[in-house]
Amino acid sequence: MYVKPKKSLGQHFLTDDTIAQSIAELLSGHGEYKHVLEIGPGTGVLTRFLLPNPNFETHAVELDRESVAYLKKAYPALTPRLIEGDFLEMKPADYLPNLPETEPFAIIGNFPYNISSQIFFNVLDYRDRITEVVCMLQREVAQRLASPPGKKQYGILSVFLQAWYDVKYEFTVPPEVFDPPPKVHSGVISVRRNNSTELGCNERRFIQVVKHGFNQRRKTLRNALKPLDITEAAASSRFMDLRAEQLSVADFVELTNMMT
Repeated sequence: MYVKPKKSLGQHFLTDDTIAQSIAELLSGHGEYKHVLEIGPGTGVLTRFLLPNPNFETHAVELDRESVAYLKKAYPALTPRLIEGDFLEMKPADYLPNLPETEPFAIIGNFPYNISSQIFFNVLDYRDRITEVVCMLQREVAQRLASPPGKKQYGILSVFLQAWYDVKYEFTVPPEVFDPPPKVHSGVISVRRNNSTELGCNERRFIQVVKHGFNQRRKTLRNALKPLDITEAAASSRFMDLRAEQLSVADFVELTNMMT
């Protein structure tokens, strides 16, 4: 339902064990899940801190064949739960084949910069099972996902993600602790499922309203939403003279109900 953009690959491997440990320790657990999936473990810098954790079982999906071969040798305990493949092309039954279809799990990883947004669109598709995500990604993307309304970083994925998850920007990571060093800083965020079980509006219409609102984000919603045939109730609402970035998730839900 949350349509994914086209994908491309690109990854920088973290080399600092202290930072890796700090990221791994952000997993809250709280007994909500017993399984953690690491996306793109690469050389295993996060894996080495995940495997000893007695609170959950670590699984991994890795696209690069050489990395898979390395991980099997370096971390034999992971081997039975290491899947070679593309996370974006897979379903939970592919990378967690022995778990019941309703079993909750968490995700962690140093996400490739070029596909981090697509990973979160995938997370949204399985939000009823994915209770937590801890990840590192490009700082600007991390800031965007955690941004509150009213900030220039706030956008489509901010709204979609915050509708179902509480997003917190944890800390910034400098380029020099990666191999190869990226040209930008990275940011670590924690994303934890909130208590929402439904939006309180038609979800497909909600997606349309949010996308149209931000596709012309410099315009007021009165102009940006014209292609959706604004109803009389919406036209006379307090939202029409605002821009999309000024609306919270709750505001978009209210506006969607007016547009239905």
